[in-house]
Amino acid sequence: MNDLYGGKGVLSNRGILLVVSGPSGVGKGTICGQLLKERTNIEFSISVTTRQPRPNEQNGVNYYFISEAEFNRMREAGELLEWAEVYGNYYGTPRSTVLKALDEGKDILLEIDIQGALQVKAAFPDCVLVFVWPPSYQELERRIRQRGTETPESLARRLRKAKLEMAHVVNYDYIVVNQPDQVEKAVKEVEAILLAEKAKVARQMPWLQQALKEV
Repeated sequence: MNDLYGGKGVLSNRGILLVVSGPSGVGKGTICGQLLKERTNIEFSISVTTRQPRPNEQNGVNYYFISEAEFNRMREAGELLEWAEVYGNYYGTPRSTVLKALDEGKDILLEIDIQGALQVKAAFPDCVLVFVWPPSYQELERRIRQRGTETPESLARRLRKAKLEMAHVVNYDYIVVNQPDQVEKAVKEVEAILLAEKAKVARQMPWLQQALKEV
C-alpha cells in the first residue's frame, strides 16, 4: 500500500474560516488576540462598520469605517459574507477578501456576533463555529459590571442579550469555556480545534480520492 503522504498527496492547503462568538464580557477578544500572536498562519478578517471610531482605533486596522450609504451599497451588491445591526450600527464582513485569503491557504479568524456567525454558516458551510462560554452567568455579569462603562439601562440590556446569545450555543460546532486567569488554556483549545479540523477526511477528499486510486 502506498504511503498517502509520501509524495502521492499532501494535506489540502485551503484555509479554514474560524468564527468565534460569545456574549459581551466573556473574553473572546482576549482569546482571539492571543491566538493571533501565537499563530503566524492565521489572519484576522477586518470588518466594515458604520459606527464612529473609538479612541485609539485605526481605520484598516480595527475596522474599515464607512458610511451607511456605502454599507448599504455593499450589502445590496452581495459583497458582504455576513452583516448585522448592533445597537444601531451596522457591521459586516467583506466577502471577496475572505475567500481570496482562504484560496491562498490562509486561515481566517472572524470575531463576530451570533447573528453574523449563523449567516456565515449558511453561506459557507465549511466554516468552523466556536462559542466562548463563561465559567458561570454570575461571573459574566461580574465582568461586565467591572468594566464600569455601562449605564444601568445599557447594563440590563447587555445582560438580557447575553442570555439570549448563550441559548444559541447549540448551533455551534465547538464550545470553549474561558475560565478566570486561564486564557492560555482557552487559546490552546482553539488551536486544537483548528488542528483537528485540518485533519478531517472531508477536508482532504480532493487529493484522497486520487491517492486511493493508486493504492
